[in-house]
Amino acid sequence: MSSPTFTTETRSRTTRSQPAPTFVRPHSRPHVAYFHNKDVGSFHYGVGTGVYDTKKTGHPMKPHRLTLTNDLVINYGLHEHMEVYCPRMATEAELLEFHESDYVEFLKKITPANRDTEFADVLSNFNFGDDCPVFDGLWDFCRIYTGASMAAAQKLCSKGADICINWSGGLHHAKSYEASGFCYVNDIVLAIRQLLRYYARVLYIDIDIHHGDGVQEAFYTTDRVMTVSFHKYEPEFFPGTGDTNEIGSELGKYYSINVPLKNGIDDENYVNLFKQIMTAIRDRYQPNVIVLQCGADSLGLDRLGAFNLSIRAHGECVRIIKSWQIPLLVLGGGGYTIHNVARCWTYETSVLLDTELPNELPKQSKYLDFFEPDFKLHPHLVGRVDNQNTKADLKRLTEIIFEQLRYLDGAPGVQMQEFPDGILEYLQERDEETSDAREDQRVNKRPKRNKWNDNEYFDGNSDQEKDEQNFMDLD
Repeated sequence: MSSPTFTTETRSRTTRSQPAPTFVRPHSRPHVAYFHNKDVGSFHYGVGTGVYDTKKTGHPMKPHRLTLTNDLVINYGLHEHMEVYCPRMATEAELLEFHESDYVEFLKKITPANRDTEFADVLSNFNFGDDCPVFDGLWDFCRIYTGASMAAAQKLCSKGADICINWSGGLHHAKSYEASGFCYVNDIVLAIRQLLRYYARVLYIDIDIHHGDGVQEAFYTTDRVMTVSFHKYEPEFFPGTGDTNEIGSELGKYYSINVPLKNGIDDENYVNLFKQIMTAIRDRYQPNVIVLQCGADSLGLDRLGAFNLSIRAHGECVRIIKSWQIPLLVLGGGGYTIHNVARCWTYETSVLLDTELPNELPKQSKYLDFFEPDFKLHPHLVGRVDNQNTKADLKRLTEIIFEQLRYLDGAPGVQMQEFPDGILEYLQERDEETSDAREDQRVNKRPKRNKWNDNEYFDGNSDQEKDEQNFMDLD
């Protein structure tokens, strides 16, 4: 049976014989593909206005972190152990596979020059403002990072790699109809839609400190994608969603799993919780492919974060998922203390390659001064925030999630056949049929503006200032 996909026949949620998950070749290093466009780090969200002007440090989201990451990857020699691709930009037609046409048209045309004239009356319609500003090159920026995620997904579908990496992707807050939380195009949703053309079941895992609301909303009514998000949850903390009672609806009921945490969770508790929950989900859902969003704002000392995770603990979650030997797409996400983001994603690249790295950063890096004063891969990131997660809290949380898993009727089944013509039309038709249900179940209907955090836990060591000085000179 070649090029399996799914028929349009109605499915009931019944236990049936399932195709086995697709595993990476055993007893060998995985074949890893790395997707990076050198221009993606040259964009800039601006100097900051409104809530981001208080400390004169500019907008927290800084694409320059991608240049820092790639520089460390290259200077550690990791590129020698994987295939490196410079992917093409996503096309407008590809963005329209998920995003609404009026929103895509707006993204294509809006610029700083016409923002306050031609588009002044519609900025709020698409949720543009302090979080999601207009900046030079916005349209190209969106197509670059999205094109990389879609190319990575296509590489997995063609069995051209076992693991694909795109650190510029992972922008999980964007909705089909608007920008949200520094995210404009939801590359994750578009990549997953690519994967659904070939794979029966996609498991999405999110370890960003912020809830993966845009991805959850997109797949809230289907059992073909299980979404799992580990995040800080408070009603006032952005995006204000992600409690345990958000479980999906219709065919997707029980296939949205949320792990809401409090401030200050530490390495041991986080990794143990992650391993316990994810192992149970893997065994129950039997995914054919996994998408892992590795937002680095869950690290200790992140500018907008409130956890106490070290880079090693964050990377241990990646190691756990990799050890399952299931095809894997790894994406970036949040992360606002940019020298630690670069360290984290470089380390996790080494984890995916089964390659040990020295703690001393490469002296030949042209951006070495960003990592002063220690110049280490693993700086101390723990201790600024008290851990408010008690053992009893975590035990109860695990019990709630395991109870939800009990309601699953095993891995959902779909009848497999040769790849049919018109699959995109079918997916679009099914989306239209469930649009009313998605609207009813939508868990983030433009809430009041949530705070990103009570405090900014970055160390003020000129990290932001260097970005402002260097963003125009990125190789």
